Amino acid sequence: MSFFESLVALLLLAVVLLQVARRTWIPYPTMLAAAGVIVALVPGSPSIALDGHTALALFIAPVLLDAAFDFPLAAIRRLWRPLISLAVVAVLCTTAVVAWIGWAFAGLPVAAAIALGAIVAPPDAAAATTVLQSASLPRRTVQVLTGESLLNDASALLLFGAAVAIQSHGGIDSGVAARLGFAVPGGVALGLFFGWCFRFILPWTRGSFGGNLLEFVNTFIAWILAERLGLSAVLCVVTMAMYIANSPKVEISARNRVQSFAVWGVAVFVLNVVAFLLMGMQARQIVAGMSPERLREAASFAGLVVLGVIVTRMAWVMLYNRLAYHFPVLRGGIKPSSVAQGVVIGWCGMRGLVTLATAFALPADFPQRDLIVLAAFAVVLVTLVLQGLTLSPLIHWLGLSGGEDPETELNRARRALADAALASLAGEVSPVADESRRRFEVDRTGLQGNCSEYDERQRLELAAYAAQRARLHQLLDEDAIGQEEYELLQEELDWRDLAIGPDGHRLIEQG
Repeated sequence: MSFFESLVALLLLAVVLLQVARRTWIPYPTMLAAAGVIVALVPGSPSIALDGHTALALFIAPVLLDAAFDFPLAAIRRLWRPLISLAVVAVLCTTAVVAWIGWAFAGLPVAAAIALGAIVAPPDAAAATTVLQSASLPRRTVQVLTGESLLNDASALLLFGAAVAIQSHGGIDSGVAARLGFAVPGGVALGLFFGWCFRFILPWTRGSFGGNLLEFVNTFIAWILAERLGLSAVLCVVTMAMYIANSPKVEISARNRVQSFAVWGVAVFVLNVVAFLLMGMQARQIVAGMSPERLREAASFAGLVVLGVIVTRMAWVMLYNRLAYHFPVLRGGIKPSSVAQGVVIGWCGMRGLVTLATAFALPADFPQRDLIVLAAFAVVLVTLVLQGLTLSPLIHWLGLSGGEDPETELNRARRALADAALASLAGEVSPVADESRRRFEVDRTGLQGNCSEYDERQRLELAAYAAQRARLHQLLDEDAIGQEEYELLQEELDWRDLAIGPDGHRLIEQG
């Protein structure tokens, strides 16, 4: 099969597997890992070569921007201590342990061993949060895991870049040291600059497909320019995303936001599928080129790396958990995590897209590249399957799935919004103001419990919108309106339907 045919086949397989994931507790990245293995076993699949810099820009830049745009800055300020513990200390510990394994058992040069450690060090929160969203864990636990995946990528990729640079130069000199030292502040500064420039360009492309395309182009340009300048491309993209998302000077309309979120959600998912496809192809090619004896050695080494990754994270998380319990300075003013919560966080160490893309980025002449790539793929596969399949049962076994009902939290927030709306209308005196007040009062009463007026209004308005939609189809069939007018009116009806309809009709599920 050609690459395009393989891609189409994997996309179809991914859609089928995701329907299984939607109806079970299996996270969808675990399904993608299984799909990658299936592709690796298919005879005749093509071998695809991908430049390392291209792989990082293509796979990591959009995923980081998408995650950083949604992550609240307030959570970083509140949870910076546990985030530093996971995103920096845990990454350093994992890198050190894996580097020692690579040096002692595979004879890797020190810099190459550190590169391997940096590749497998950062967990990917996509699989974990997919399970955690259905487990009703405390919001802080989910925020820590999400923030960790955002910040640990920067730590790991900085280590990876330094290790590759040192290995390529045969050592470290003043030039390499100066470039590495300037990478972090320079990346942050460049990200702020790109975010500042984006707010001037946004008004010209707002409400167009060109605006959506610009979001991707801007992300890739920021990443590429940061790499060309020797700066941290990860911090550049993350900083730019957070500036755009949190700056009051960057105004994003509701329509743009809804369309942009839909586009980015699909794009990130497709990138995950393609990454697992390419990794499956590379793994098959590597395995085919190894002798049976070499393959046994590689499998044993990969097993040691997997064991080192899992044990190191669990050991550090539990150590920090107990230290933070006894020493409040390590957690700030937040409530200490229980032992059970520490176990769950420690077990949420699934590797994913970042590990795959970083393994792709190794130069072709890197020492024992095949062994490193195979070990990285083994870490991704084993953690996604072993930890992904056992995380939800572990949460239930530890009794951590009894958190507050999300519906209760939503209703409380909606009542607060209704109160704010009524307060804004307090000084208005007119028939229209009275009507608006009446609508918000009905909304607030309906959220507090059974309200016949609220239910009746929802039923009547949904029926009215259905009648309007049927009439709109008739107008199009009768050629009374054109296709452009039809799509505009259909969109208006869809927005009204979403505004009044049940919550389950408003969100697109993952998968």
